[in-house]
Amino acid sequence: MAHLRAIDIPAPHGLLEGLLRTADETPGLPAMAALVCHPHPLYGGSMHTKVVFRIAQTLADLGIPTLRFNFRGVGRSTGFYDDGAGESEDVHSALDALAELYPGTPLCLAGFSFGAWVGLPVGCADARVTQIIGVGVPADTLMRTSWLPGCDKPKLIVQGTQDEYGSEPGIREWVSHLSEPKELVLVPGSDHFFTGYQTQLASAIRGYFTRRG
Repeated sequence: MAHLRAIDIPAPHGLLEGLLRTADETPGLPAMAALVCHPHPLYGGSMHTKVVFRIAQTLADLGIPTLRFNFRGVGRSTGFYDDGAGESEDVHSALDALAELYPGTPLCLAGFSFGAWVGLPVGCADARVTQIIGVGVPADTLMRTSWLPGCDKPKLIVQGTQDEYGSEPGIREWVSHLSEPKELVLVPGSDHFFTGYQTQLASAIRGYFTRRG
């Protein structure tokens, strides 16, 4: 049974609105906790976007407490859109909050679309983060092939073959430049928002963690 808890995350500009999802109220610390970053704020992206919800749901069902949050200027989060720079600061603030909730616990950073562009570099640079997940990576637009230099943390990339912002050739080229370990899972027929393919997205994430034990 899912448990949801509203979280106000302190940020330099005020606060970020967050929502923590856990599967069970079990004692002790989990093996991992996760943060999920949402798509572009100027195009309706929020922590309630379906893909973000499904990522959080899947991770929590695997026993990984998952915090999703609204970037600055979205929902109750204070501040204003800052073209990625301020949003990177928001990721830092959210990671700090998650680390405070689960001290000493390895963290996972997951990002969808704009959230991948902003979040993945922060996760790669943060020693507390030991797992990276990119979903709907905008490989044809925002992400450069050299975007994550030397990031040797485990990386799962899940992409639809019909993604409008990260085509199959584009994502294959982008992933080819990533350091190992890495895994690319393509969802045949899926668009950027995994319309009609939410189950396959969840299966890709679940399968990855099952294989890794």
